[in-house]
Amino acid sequence: MGTEIIKEDFLLKSELAKTLYTKYASNLPIIDYHCHLTAKDIYENKKFDNLYDCMLSGDHYKWRLLRTNGVNEDFITGKAAPYDKFLKWAELVPNLIGSPLYHWNHLELKKYFGVNELLCLESAPRIYEIARKKLETFTAREIIKASNVEVICTTDDPTDDLKYHQLLRNETSGFKTLVIPAFRPDKAINIDATWFIDWITKLESVINRPIKTLESLEIALKERVDYFNENHCKLSDHGLDILPKYIGTSTEVDKILKKALNKKALTPVEIDKYKGYILVYLGSLYSNYNWTMQLHIGARRNLSSKNLKLHGPDTGFDAINDSSVSSSLALILDKLDSINKLPKTIVYPLNPSDFEIVITTIQCFQDGITKGKLQFGSSWWFLDNIDGMTKQIKALAANGLLARFVGMLTDSRSFLSYSRHDYFRRLLCNIIANIVDDGLFIDDINILGEIVEDISYRNALNYFNFS
Repeated sequence: MGTEIIKEDFLLKSELAKTLYTKYASNLPIIDYHCHLTAKDIYENKKFDNLYDCMLSGDHYKWRLLRTNGVNEDFITGKAAPYDKFLKWAELVPNLIGSPLYHWNHLELKKYFGVNELLCLESAPRIYEIARKKLETFTAREIIKASNVEVICTTDDPTDDLKYHQLLRNETSGFKTLVIPAFRPDKAINIDATWFIDWITKLESVINRPIKTLESLEIALKERVDYFNENHCKLSDHGLDILPKYIGTSTEVDKILKKALNKKALTPVEIDKYKGYILVYLGSLYSNYNWTMQLHIGARRNLSSKNLKLHGPDTGFDAINDSSVSSSLALILDKLDSINKLPKTIVYPLNPSDFEIVITTIQCFQDGITKGKLQFGSSWWFLDNIDGMTKQIKALAANGLLARFVGMLTDSRSFLSYSRHDYFRRLLCNIIANIVDDGLFIDDINILGEIVEDISYRNALNYFNFS
């Protein structure tokens, strides 16, 4: 066996940090209020054949670095055997100095497979075999149970029938984790996408009538929100690479929609007016049901047109956008606030230069009733690393109210990603301990412990009102 990689005091640099983590954070349940797991995989209790399927399949974080390391696509998304793909990853791991993937990889190996040594080309065959044997019984549900996950919110298109959510809720197997849908209407908003008309056609088949006008689209969307609410949905989620700069009138947007349905080109202003209007309309629906609206902003997707054609979307060819968010975010929030329909909202900027802009903007719309009604969301995608999470936590502490933060989520398609909650909790405890050790906050373990427990678990439980 090699050198121990993940030590008990990993990321915990002081005695206070260790106490906060071990006594107040480490054993709390997980509320994963945004992820990309599927209810189908959970219901069917997905079984993994090997460590590649469980750890690397579909993981574009790892794919990007494999390409950077000169690995042929056959060993990434191609036809190479899973074991051979895993070996290519194992060969790369010792070079991941400073990368969160080095931490995630070894946190997962330790927590789920009892392996706490360097994954490398030499150790890979042994580790692969250890995992293969455990995976014979270590299914999706067993991983969830081992992770102490209390709630999982999946991400679901408005046209989804939510069959597997219903099956999970009605079964009597003793599986205790609450799995609920989250409403993801990106395809209703992205009128400029090539698949927009196809999606409208799919929506028509679900509601069993045509959509030819804005009014008919609004009614259809309301019916789907109603349906999701009946199926215990508590959240929506929007992937908004660029926030709209305009909010059109109903008359304008009706004309824009008809123009799009007739396959006529739209101007950038028309696209923005449509997106702004639909986003506000949906926000008002969410408010009616006390849902939380999540806004993920700032991605720039599919930069490589060649690789988009070869591999499709979500395969590792996205980046951080540099577009301005200040005026557009204020426009949307102010419109909803002015009609008393601003729902609980979480804003996740992907560009770290937007952190203070988003935090100070959302503070202008807090209602003085709901604790932390508008939230500055956790670091995600390119930022869920030590530097990104540290900057997010410190920025929120400086210009918002860190103690009311709803904490970490996985935003992942991997069942092993729950180790990231441990990563976050360790870092949170260390940051809080540093503040105290620097003499900037009272050294009172009861106050500090409550703050840690709230951010790690209780704030999310109370904010989303899961049941």
